[in-house]
Amino acid sequence: MVATGVLHDPYTGKVINFVRGVGTSTAVQIDHVVALSDAWQKGAQKIPSASRYALYNDPLNLLAVDGPTNESKGDSDAASWLPPNKSFRCSYVARQIAVKRKYGLWVTLAEKTAIAAVLTGCPKQALPQG
Repeated sequence: MVATGVLHDPYTGKVINFVRGVGTSTAVQIDHVVALSDAWQKGAQKIPSASRYALYNDPLNLLAVDGPTNESKGDSDAASWLPPNKSFRCSYVARQIAVKRKYGLWVTLAEKTAIAAVLTGCPKQALPQG
């Protein structure tokens, strides 16, 4: 359990000085980059339970971020939500692609279009390994 720390939030670009406590613990949350509801709707319901467990706990799919920004994302995919920090969007969608590829999840046409629009601005963006 983390009691204090400094987070350089990738979603907002802000620095968050975190102190664990009743009024402050929601400042930082661990996001599932591919939201679990989105994963379920796009194939996770068809993969073995051990693979779903791995997806839910995979460090490739987990990211410490600004709590309120994570809450605004909800269970959205890239077609309906992108990080407000535009300089992180290439890394964000590359990470989503990597997670979805790893677990055999699909994307909708709207999601594919949104991802392609982001990646046109960073054609050399590599997928993270994990």
